[in-house]
Amino acid sequence: MNQPIRRLSMLVSLLFVLLLGSSTWIQVLGSQDINDRPGNRRTQLESYARERGQILIGGRPIASSTPTDDDLQWQRTYSEPRLYSHITGYNSFTYGPGGGIESAEDGLLSGRDDKLFYDRVTGTIAGREPKGASLELTINPKVQKAATEALGDQRGAVVALDPRTGEILAMVSHPGYDPTPLVSHNPSTEKKAWEALNGDPARPLVNRSISGNLYPPGSVFKIVTAAAALESGDWTGDSSIPGPAVLDLPQTEVGLPNSHPGACGPDDKVSLAVALQDSCNTAFGWLGMELGGDAMREQAGKFGFGDDLEVPMKVTPSTLPGQMSPAQEAQVGIGQYDVRVTPLQIAMVTSAVANDGVVMKPHLVQSVLGSDLSTISETKPEQLSKAMEPETSDTLTDMMQLVVEKGTGTQAAVPGTSVAGKTGTAEHETGQPPHAWFTGFAPADNPQIAVAVVVEDGGRAGSEAYGGSVAGPISAAVMKAALQ
Repeated sequence: MNQPIRRLSMLVSLLFVLLLGSSTWIQVLGSQDINDRPGNRRTQLESYARERGQILIGGRPIASSTPTDDDLQWQRTYSEPRLYSHITGYNSFTYGPGGGIESAEDGLLSGRDDKLFYDRVTGTIAGREPKGASLELTINPKVQKAATEALGDQRGAVVALDPRTGEILAMVSHPGYDPTPLVSHNPSTEKKAWEALNGDPARPLVNRSISGNLYPPGSVFKIVTAAAALESGDWTGDSSIPGPAVLDLPQTEVGLPNSHPGACGPDDKVSLAVALQDSCNTAFGWLGMELGGDAMREQAGKFGFGDDLEVPMKVTPSTLPGQMSPAQEAQVGIGQYDVRVTPLQIAMVTSAVANDGVVMKPHLVQSVLGSDLSTISETKPEQLSKAMEPETSDTLTDMMQLVVEKGTGTQAAVPGTSVAGKTGTAEHETGQPPHAWFTGFAPADNPQIAVAVVVEDGGRAGSEAYGGSVAGPISAAVMKAALQ
């Protein structure tokens, strides 16, 4: 054999080996990845051949599957689609599972997850038809409904947590949407709904409680600043700090004013407790510069800022800016500049104050149920971090009670119980009304619920909005529903 032929045969042999190797990789090692791709029609058809698991709240299905006469053997239905749209999401044949539990726990609901191996085996032995797992959620339906009704047609979000366990009791994002057309089995109907929802400038598919364009928190962030000050040991609730009408900022001719005319106290001084009660910008701006950016970032990190969380939907991490000038530190001290948060993160901050300084990992799935509705697994409460000492949380609780009793948050009061809270009115875009915030927990002496509310662009109040008057009553309605 001459040399050219020998080289050609070696090249052909090499190409054959590469072809064999790539085929082996695709068919064996890469098969699971291919199967898991949302656009894999074969996998989708296979999943429609078995009953998809239910999504349950209090044992009642809010998402379930019923038999059909078409090629897709099961039809997904949602019992209260708009109330729970951002919790359930949708399972579309055209677009796959999207948003909410339908996407985050698709493996369990479809029955493909390895956790269901034993359930599949026992089901086969017992002669049961294969089906997906069902998921019992932590949502309290009364609290969810109260949050939805109180927020009404205003854009924004409400999150309610059990501060002792991290259970999510309510998760509301407005505007919501109806997932029913997306699961219609009619490609034309599904496409029309998909294009309308994605083309809507109000972004109804975005779950504002955990993702999307994050919000500046405004004065609700003062809880974090106050925690950093108390934890440092340099200040107490009774400490006297500067609270002038306008705080002079270094390296700039623009000062930081209060939201109300005048100073926060006599002789331009105010106690830390009263500064939180009356939401004194100049006092907390001064604290921000005294603490410095590193201390505030460290304290925020203890509350969960920057963490990659799944509840099981992915949560966009809340953030603080990196290097800051003194003027920027003052702005960060009052929750402005480049501080960005999710409502869930603010609820976690408040929950830590309510829970002796401990942040519990938030979760939405209470238990996974097999095809015979027996319990396969349960979510146990898990500590995420320790944000502060119990003594600090006790001091903050007392200070936050003053906010609701005689400060900026009186409209968040709940008759018959003690409420600890904080208001926020956050500037975001020039010429746009501020976002209105309230966060709090109740009862203050035995916390059972922590709430965070944000109403975009001041809601119906527009440029006249304040956190206490717009978001405070929404929080009160949610707390009433939980405590009654």
